[in-house]
Amino acid sequence: MSRIGKAPVAVPAGVEVTVADGTVTVKGPKGTLSRVIPGDIEITQDDGTLTFERPNDERKNRALHGLTRSLVNNMVIGVTDGFKKELEIVGVGYRAEAQGPNALRLNLGFSHPVNVAAPEGISFEVPVPTQVVVTGIDKEVVGQVAANIRSIRKPEPYKGKGVRYAGERILRKAGKAGKK
Repeated sequence: MSRIGKAPVAVPAGVEVTVADGTVTVKGPKGTLSRVIPGDIEITQDDGTLTFERPNDERKNRALHGLTRSLVNNMVIGVTDGFKKELEIVGVGYRAEAQGPNALRLNLGFSHPVNVAAPEGISFEVPVPTQVVVTGIDKEVVGQVAANIRSIRKPEPYKGKGVRYAGERILRKAGKAGKK
């Protein structure tokens, strides 16, 4: 039995979960998320907890058991607390500016500024010109937007300049050795 899949998901007060036709919809104070559940995993709801059962021990069902539980748990967390990803910008002259809550202008050493528009449900904060916070209720979308911003100028291994996740450690390389 999957250790993750057999753990129940606690549904806090103020969150409504509906399961119908292989689709799970979660409504909470921050918004609504909906997802199609893969495979034959059955979700039962009783007394503020969700449990997940798989029909048999086939390889596919074992793989989807824990995945389904994690996806639904992330939906419940997203509509109650939300998710955020923090990015750091390192480099001389590299900075970010907020253009409202849904747009971002990045100066990353190119000959032009790079404008990034937020998809629906995502907002940007720029507390410091060298820090960007991506927030939203869908963990998958928040992570993808943060990865897209990071891919504009990935940290390079010699000086460490670029956009990195907060706390990310960049393996540095030694430069050219001096000629003797």
